[in-house]
Amino acid sequence: MLDGHCSLGWELFAVVVFLTIGNTTAYFGLTGNEPLTILPLTQETELTHGKAHFKVCDRLKLERKQRRMCRRDPGVAETLMEAISMSALECQYQFRFERWNCTLEGRYRTSLLRRGFKETAFLYAISSAGLTHALAKACSAGRMERCTCDEAPDLENREAWQWGGCGDNLKYSNKFVKEFMGQKKSNKDLRARVDLHNTNVGVKVIKSGVETTCKCHGVSGSCTVRTCWRQLSPFHEIGKLLKLKYETSLKVGSTTNEATGEGEITPPKKAIAATHHQQHQIPRTTDLVYIDDSPSFCRPSKYSPGTATRKCYKDKNCESICCGRGHNTQSRVVTRPCQCQVRWCCYVECKQCTQREEIYTCKD
Repeated sequence: MLDGHCSLGWELFAVVVFLTIGNTTAYFGLTGNEPLTILPLTQETELTHGKAHFKVCDRLKLERKQRRMCRRDPGVAETLMEAISMSALECQYQFRFERWNCTLEGRYRTSLLRRGFKETAFLYAISSAGLTHALAKACSAGRMERCTCDEAPDLENREAWQWGGCGDNLKYSNKFVKEFMGQKKSNKDLRARVDLHNTNVGVKVIKSGVETTCKCHGVSGSCTVRTCWRQLSPFHEIGKLLKLKYETSLKVGSTTNEATGEGEITPPKKAIAATHHQQHQIPRTTDLVYIDDSPSFCRPSKYSPGTATRKCYKDKNCESICCGRGHNTQSRVVTRPCQCQVRWCCYVECKQCTQREEIYTCKD
């Protein structure tokens, strides 16, 4: 699987999510407010025509069971591609100021996923979160044949859509993701357990972000009828939480439970010996965990292209991103719309302002 052949089970999607990353990573100047629907999801955009979604399922090189699940509902193929784009964009956004900026083209992706780095942990979590989020939203939007909205209490589906009470179907989404990834309760291989753990962290973060939204109906806005439904947090919020978990992730080792004979994720022996507060080292089910220490990502390697020529922000992150090599400064003149005003009716009128700005890039 990690060398490009899809032969494993539950961890497949975390890699599949980034198989087409080369077509979805050219986004710069991200603000966090980009509409995800504008992303180029796939060259086969005619998913609604006939069985065109079969081609997408085949291109993703899924396992037999996963391909069958993908093919049985046209909405799954489209949702998988949406999850790919959403996860890729969010990964880039969250790491835009870091040495590793979620570069996953070609050999970088393959090499990174062979190791148990903190960055790998984030990829598994953001992948499962992206699929869970996209599926739940697709159900409530009516884009899936096998699921609908998570109905508001006492409302049929049709009424739920009519009154805006169609909740995101997290129940169906969780069930689908678990079956799609073929998750197993235990595995004696530490790396497999760690990957499964991080996959589940992504799903747990989605669950923790469910909010109840209510809407009142009645004469003149009176709340004679009150409809409530469950709604997922925006995916940018999910990405932000996972980035925080990445920053506080824990390095782990493995021990064998004498009662069950199964392996367990535990703090490394060196960490236990070095601290008097080992209870703080024990990972929780909501912590991201990793096995291997990450490389510096400063110089070109099989894991990243390094940080040479990377754009940085003076007095903010140039010293860190450039790894002490210093940075170059270039000055350029740019023209942007400014002093914009809304004119009646209905357009925006702007002046063109010219200003000089400095661009900072890391030295080789």
